[in-house]
Amino acid sequence: MAESKSASTKDATKKPKPMPKKQLQHFEKRLLEERKRVLKELGHHSDTLGPNGEASEGDNSAYSFHMADQGTDAMEREKAFLFASKEGRFLFHIDQALRRLYKAPEMFGKCHQCGEEIAFERLDALPNARYCIACKQREEDSKKG
Repeated sequence: MAESKSASTKDATKKPKPMPKKQLQHFEKRLLEERKRVLKELGHHSDTLGPNGEASEGDNSAYSFHMADQGTDAMEREKAFLFASKEGRFLFHIDQALRRLYKAPEMFGKCHQCGEEIAFERLDALPNARYCIACKQREEDSKKG
């Protein structure tokens, strides 16, 4: 009995337990897979825009001869830029998550706002998450209001 009492006293004074090594490896793998996918997608956008940032349609001119084609080409270029920009921001967040994982693995998976653990399911779906669901919800609600 004395052993169980002293064990429970030790547990109460311990710091929060870091994520198990196996889970950290799982999230590292997920982040690296996402990073690879994003880089591939950015390469696709780069191919679509061509070396000069112009649509590569086969002809050397970035301009169409028909007004309707010009509008379509401009819209396609704009969409490609928007998608590439979004993927670039996502790549930044993935890189930040990898830095957190490598520099402070004991803090990976902890909410930046409240310090509580982020649910495994949330991290598995979004491995670059920085906030638990409750804190993220509060942040989004404050932006609405």
